[in-house]
Amino acid sequence: MAFVTGLLLLDAPASALNNLGAIPGEREDNTVGVKVIKTREGQFPYVSAQAWRYWLRTTLEHYVPAWRNSPTFREEKIAYTDANPMQYWDDDLFGYMRAPSKKESAKAKREAAATLFGATETTDTITRAAPFRVSTLVSIAPITPTSDFGTMSRHEGNPVPHEHQFYRTTLKGLFSLNLKACGTFSYVNRTGFRNLDQVRQERAAAMPQIEHLEAQKAYRLPTAERIKRIQALFEGMAQLEGGAKQTLHYTDVAAPFVILAVTKGGNHIFNHVVAANAKGQPILKLDALHEAVTVNRDLLLSPVYIGWVQGYLDEQRAALVEFLTHNAEQLPPIHVRHPREAFAALIAAFAEAEYAAWLA
Repeated sequence: MAFVTGLLLLDAPASALNNLGAIPGEREDNTVGVKVIKTREGQFPYVSAQAWRYWLRTTLEHYVPAWRNSPTFREEKIAYTDANPMQYWDDDLFGYMRAPSKKESAKAKREAAATLFGATETTDTITRAAPFRVSTLVSIAPITPTSDFGTMSRHEGNPVPHEHQFYRTTLKGLFSLNLKACGTFSYVNRTGFRNLDQVRQERAAAMPQIEHLEAQKAYRLPTAERIKRIQALFEGMAQLEGGAKQTLHYTDVAAPFVILAVTKGGNHIFNHVVAANAKGQPILKLDALHEAVTVNRDLLLSPVYIGWVQGYLDEQRAALVEFLTHNAEQLPPIHVRHPREAFAALIAAFAEAEYAAWLA
């Protein structure tokens, strides 16, 4: 199977991109903390995978016109999307879980949603493991969050104190897209593998040009439709927006550095090419990159695309270009350009007819 395998960095110069709420026991009752991983080495700020996926879904909805977002519904203490991957692109690529409640109140709400919003009837529990996988975005080095103390004083009487944490670091994240799973929907009656219930199977069977994989008990959308969804996903990745505390700590979360390629298998060959130096700053390990692309050369199905913003770690960018120039004969094709251009090059690659084999 083929995967789009990628790594990105986010530059957080003074940020609080994902918060945990009030911190018990602090000097102020309304002290807001940032999410951190506590280890013996220190505290590593992080952004949860859920938050990162939310940023991307919102970006896709607002900035990628072709994207088809799934509606969401709520029944008392649970919420879910329509879970219709044939129609909605985020149900296809981001996955879902839908288990209809047997309570009469929940049944009434489902029927109302179906009437008002055209929600798809659900007759049985269905799940879809997301073809698009992301890691937690984690600081490359331990830091101690800074506490910022402030007051609300635009009123008569005593000021109202408040406090929140923020940090300065670089966050690293991994992502992977299972290309074969995109646009392919199973109805195998097995926990965790059943994407379609009877209603959705019937809808799939009625769709023109859809392929019925009887031996696999699955339906597959036409290749052109699957490629459109993949291209839209990476168009959104190139324009990523989001993050908490943007009013106070405006942070550009579009990646200043990204490395990606289409590979055989889901193992992440670029995981160890970026690390932190003694000062906690990011460093591209050229020896590790050389090893990754030469040892795994037989796994590379596309050129390696490196997106690197001019003005961000310029000395290292220049060292990379020189390294690639001197070792060009030993290395597979590696292209260095702006991150948006790197994503655009990958998107364009999917438009070539011969690359349809990646989805097989």
